[in-house]
Amino acid sequence: MTTDTMTIREMCDAFEVTPRTLRFYEAKELLSPIREGQKRLFTKRDRARLKLILRGKRFGFSLEEIRQLLDLYHMDDTQVTQLSRTYDLARKHLAEMEAQRAELDQAIAELKAQMEWGAEQIARRQKQAAG
Repeated sequence: MTTDTMTIREMCDAFEVTPRTLRFYEAKELLSPIREGQKRLFTKRDRARLKLILRGKRFGFSLEEIRQLLDLYHMDDTQVTQLSRTYDLARKHLAEMEAQRAELDQAIAELKAQMEWGAEQIARRQKQAAG
């Protein structure tokens, strides 16, 4: 085998994903490995696409958004459209993530306050029971 292709096992090891994940992305037509009977050989293009898919998922992009961005690569405008659309989606997802973080920070602060109150109640009642 050449270094231009990787087996499903090599892809799984390199990207820390399961064979099921790779088959899922293939079924969704996000990856298109070379098929030799039952064997799948992933090209450099597949590796680059998988890297972008995993990064997009980590950033909260949907598979449909990722598909649309990957499809824009083939437009004949030196990827201006792809980069612009990626930037717009990234701004949207960043705003959503920051809003979620703010909500989470507030929930954490409230939970800490409740736990502090609970600890005070426990200490007070233990003191009453002992004394």
